[in-house]
Amino acid sequence: MAEHAKRLGMEVSIAVSHAVQMARAEAIAAYPITPQTHIVEHLSSLVANGDLEAEFINVESEHSALSACVGTSAAGARTFTATSSQGLALMHEILFIASALRLPIVMAVANRALSGPLSIWNDHSDIMAARDIGWIQVFVENGQEAFDHTVMAFKMAENSQVLIPTMVNMDGFILTHVVEALEIPEQALIDRFLPPYVPRHQLDPKRPMTMGAFAMPEIYLEVKMKHQVTLMNSYDRILAIWEEWGRLTGRHYQPVERFRTEGAKILLLTMGCLGEVAAVAVEELREQGLPVGLLSLRLWRPFPFAALREAVNGAELVIVCDRALSLGGGAPPVLAEVRSAFYSLASRPAMLGYIIGLGGRDVSPEDFKEIVARAQKENPEAPSQEFFLYGVRG
Repeated sequence: MAEHAKRLGMEVSIAVSHAVQMARAEAIAAYPITPQTHIVEHLSSLVANGDLEAEFINVESEHSALSACVGTSAAGARTFTATSSQGLALMHEILFIASALRLPIVMAVANRALSGPLSIWNDHSDIMAARDIGWIQVFVENGQEAFDHTVMAFKMAENSQVLIPTMVNMDGFILTHVVEALEIPEQALIDRFLPPYVPRHQLDPKRPMTMGAFAMPEIYLEVKMKHQVTLMNSYDRILAIWEEWGRLTGRHYQPVERFRTEGAKILLLTMGCLGEVAAVAVEELREQGLPVGLLSLRLWRPFPFAALREAVNGAELVIVCDRALSLGGGAPPVLAEVRSAFYSLASRPAMLGYIIGLGGRDVSPEDFKEIVARAQKENPEAPSQEFFLYGVRG
């Protein structure tokens, strides 16, 4: 355990709330939606009890929640919110505005399937519908990562050379509602890592300025290009923040996490907490002599092209596991992105896409082993399908 830390059993949603508290957030706007409700519910208690000095704004919808965050962040406050599924969809208009205004809002998303049919269970369809909103986006696998990245998200977003809102994706219920043993650093360490937020631009009646001005076609393209360049350039600063956190806590993070990839000819690629389930399958397959490894994609935006190419180097087959459909299209979202990282290379591994766990469908280690077995029977150069819906009945 890291020096100056306590080891506690805690629900992951509550751990995220404590991370926001220890980050000394100054404004929180919230609307409850399953399965993120425990995060903002606990934050409201912390504010009401005087344990967190912040404005807690109750609103009538998720659209209003993010709109309020735009206002508080523009006024110079360290700002947080959380949402899920239909709530993220209702925020959609404002998601683009927050990033275009370069407001360093932090948001936790408890990933959940989108309606219809109505489902409160976990998959990644909500965030894949919002992948091009111009935010920094990370995925976590367990409660410790959720706590750590909530703290780090403020530092990522608030970096004076970045100033881009940041989203921490965590799987609904199967992560948010479990109790795990977590290392919670002392407040002094958090304060040393995350100093008070000093806004670069701030709405102030004494110094009037314009935010979100109208843009003629002659300048719109250049503004969007600047946003793209800044988001891609945030990559190195994200790495530096992970490195600093690792020095302080002993917990190190990478854009693409690797497990048993040494000598692996077949790689599973996952996002979110099912990576830990896949790791069990990989360990068992390794014991049977099969050269299988696992990659967990942590950084979704900006997409880690170079890190992914390096991690895949030497593999013959990559099995990409998506948790969302691209309805009416071809490859599902993660498979499409992974393919794009290799399209221009003369030498690249074969790739197969499997869609798993939609609407909270259970995925076990045995399922991952079955996926590997099925993939080995396919011709990767001419697969029988563009992608495979694993476990579908009928």
